[in-house]
Amino acid sequence: MIDYQSIFIDAYRWATMPLRTAYSRKAAKDRLVPIGLLFYHRISNEWPNAWTMSELDFERQIDWLSANFELISLEETQKRITVTGNDTPAISITFDDGYADNCRRAIPMLLERSIPFTYFVTLDNLVKGTPFQHDVDLGRPLWPNSIETIKVMAQAGVEIGSHTRTHRDLGTIHDEEVLFDEVVVATRELEELIGKRIRYFAFPFGREINLNQRVFAMAQEHGFEGVCSTIHEWNSIGGDAFHLKRFHGDPNFARLRNWLTFDPRLRCSTGATELRSSDLANPASNSGS
Repeated sequence: MIDYQSIFIDAYRWATMPLRTAYSRKAAKDRLVPIGLLFYHRISNEWPNAWTMSELDFERQIDWLSANFELISLEETQKRITVTGNDTPAISITFDDGYADNCRRAIPMLLERSIPFTYFVTLDNLVKGTPFQHDVDLGRPLWPNSIETIKVMAQAGVEIGSHTRTHRDLGTIHDEEVLFDEVVVATRELEELIGKRIRYFAFPFGREINLNQRVFAMAQEHGFEGVCSTIHEWNSIGGDAFHLKRFHGDPNFARLRNWLTFDPRLRCSTGATELRSSDLANPASNSGS
C-alpha cells in the first residue's frame, strides 16, 4: 500500500528546506539552536497500540537521530538552555510509564551505544507489578518493569525519573495532600527503593489541560531539578529550563523527521528564540538579542 501521507510530509519538508536551513545556520551562529526532547512509552513487536512502537522502527529512529543530532541528557539540556547556549542540533530521549517490554531490545541498545536517556516510572505499578489502567481498559494488560529492573538500570547510569504514584491526571486534582503524595512522597519512596536521587518529574498525559501550577511550585520547593510535559514545542535557549517540553516519538518516521528538521510551523517555548515563519523568511531579522 502506498503511504501517501508520508509522501506528502516528505514533499513539504523538502519544499521548506531552504527556510529550515536558513534558520538553522542563523541559530547556530548565535548559539541559539533550540533543543528537542522526545518521549516514548513502549517498544515492542507485540500487541501494538497508539503508545507502542516496534523494535525495528525504534532502532531506525535512533540510527537517524544518532547520525543527525547530538544526543544529550536532561542535565546537559538545561545547562545549554541557561548557561552555554547551543550551536548544534541536539535531542534528549525520555520514556514514560515504565514498560517491561522496553528491556527486551530498546534499553539494551541505548546502553550499548552509550546514549543518555531518562526513564520516568509510575511507582505503584512497579511495586505492585500491576498493569497500567489504560491498557486494562483496552482489554490488553501490559506489564510494568519491576523495581529490581529499575535498580539495575539506575546502577548502569540511567537517569530514573518520577511519573507519580498512580498515573493520575494531575490537572484534575486540587487536593494538596493528594498532589503531595503523588509527586513528592511517591518520589521519595522511589528514591529509597532504588538507592538513587530522583531529579526529574514528568506529568502523566502532559498536555496543557493535564498540567497543574501547584505541582510546578511543589517540585521546585522540594528540590526537583526539572519537570517534563508533552507540550509539542522546542526548548529555546534562554527560555525556561525547569519546564521541559517534549515531542512524541511518533511511529510515523516521516512526521518525526519533519518535526525535528525545524518545521516552520512549530514554536519554541518562550525565551530568547522563537521558531517562526517570518524569521525563516528573513533570517537576518532575528538577531537573537
